[in-house]
Amino acid sequence: MPILIVVLVLIVVVVIGGITSYNRFVSQRNLIKDAWANIDTELRRRYDLIPNLVSTVQGYATHEREVFENVTKARAMATSATGSPGAQAAAEGPFVAALRQLLAVAENYPQLKANENFLALQSELSNTEDRLQTARRYYNGNVREYNRRVQSFPSMIVANVGHFELEEFFEVDEALRGDAGVPKVDFSSLSTPAPAAPESPEAPPAPPAANEAPPPPPA
Repeated sequence: MPILIVVLVLIVVVVIGGITSYNRFVSQRNLIKDAWANIDTELRRRYDLIPNLVSTVQGYATHEREVFENVTKARAMATSATGSPGAQAAAEGPFVAALRQLLAVAENYPQLKANENFLALQSELSNTEDRLQTARRYYNGNVREYNRRVQSFPSMIVANVGHFELEEFFEVDEALRGDAGVPKVDFSSLSTPAPAAPESPEAPPAPPAANEAPPPPPA
């Protein structure tokens, strides 16, 4: 009888542990979906800014046709990439490279960098990149914890039974991404330089002191 009670207690503990682990997997998977939705929102917001940015730069650099075409094509590819995070990251690489080419062109036009519309787009795009960086860190953190449980014992047993598979990180190619892993667009080099302070005119020579003899007249 005591052995039967011990066995029943062990069964109850295992069942409760399995249910708890399963529910935690469900919760983690939902967190990952919500985190990815935040990334997708910021990506779409950035894509929506690009046509206006291209039009503004194009007004000052009409001869840079190839750069504008590259940005437009890369944006179209990135916008249509609605699959997995890995597929989206693969499309982000060429888009970010094309966007950096566009910003490099803008840097060559001081009047463009002082344009109010460009400055507004610059500010909004920079803020979007900051939010995207935060959303990416949150998403990858949730994926990392979830994948750890999928691959660890004994939670891996529940993962196999419940068909909880590994999730993909949102990563961009090392050659194109910023230090924190996000395709970062740096506007620091695009800010309008402050005008140099005017040189003060030379001070007139001091008059001779009272006890100092005046200079001799020219010969």
